[in-house]
Amino acid sequence: MQSGTFQKSMLVFSMLAAFAAIGGCNKKVTSTPPAQTPVAPTTQPTVTLNASPTTVNPGATVTLSWTSTDATDLSIDPGIGKVATQGSTPVTPTESTTFTITATGAGGTATANVRVTVTGGNASVTAPTRTAPAGIAQLFEQNVRDAYFDFNKADIRPDAREALTKDAEFLRSYPSVHLTLEGHCDERGSTEYNLGLGARRAQAAKNYLVSLGITPDRMDTVSEGKEQPICTESTEECWQQNRRAHFVMAQ
Repeated sequence: MQSGTFQKSMLVFSMLAAFAAIGGCNKKVTSTPPAQTPVAPTTQPTVTLNASPTTVNPGATVTLSWTSTDATDLSIDPGIGKVATQGSTPVTPTESTTFTITATGAGGTATANVRVTVTGGNASVTAPTRTAPAGIAQLFEQNVRDAYFDFNKADIRPDAREALTKDAEFLRSYPSVHLTLEGHCDERGSTEYNLGLGARRAQAAKNYLVSLGITPDRMDTVSEGKEQPICTESTEECWQQNRRAHFVMAQ
């Protein structure tokens, strides 16, 4: 009798356990969605560019000044290149020029421009003397440095800007010094092509010096192409030495 009662009890227990399991399987589990980090909105850069004065005679200096917001990269054309997010720089345009600044940031690109008008000037102005003080040739050799270029390019790269800035400081200290800018290339490419590339390199270096306040009538340019290398090995190290704007003091 006790055995039958025990079996009935076990049967009831088993049924209750089964119902409990079924109920557990049907229970819905609510999951918490992961927290989302808000994305900060990007802001469109702004930039301004001003010139003082905006009308000059040939050879006069103009100061360009600029400001920007939300920009990480700024560049001024023609002839100046990359600049800080705000600042100023002297330029000496030889003809009427529109300067354009381009500001780039995470939010896009913005531009601004300013027009500098160069008037006819005075045609009766006497040409400046080219007589340099005694001993200046040695100082020239010690202080004036060449500007180097990348392969097949005439862009003023950062190390060339640094060299040309120091060259401009020297030339401002000795205003009677005149010079010739020689454009040189490495051995690759045809003679005709390298003559053109050398001319662009010499002119780019001259333009940069003009933007730093050196008057253009103190500088002549000439292209030597690939005809006067200072290193004759066919290696990149050697080719780099030959891709340059070289300074020669006028006698």
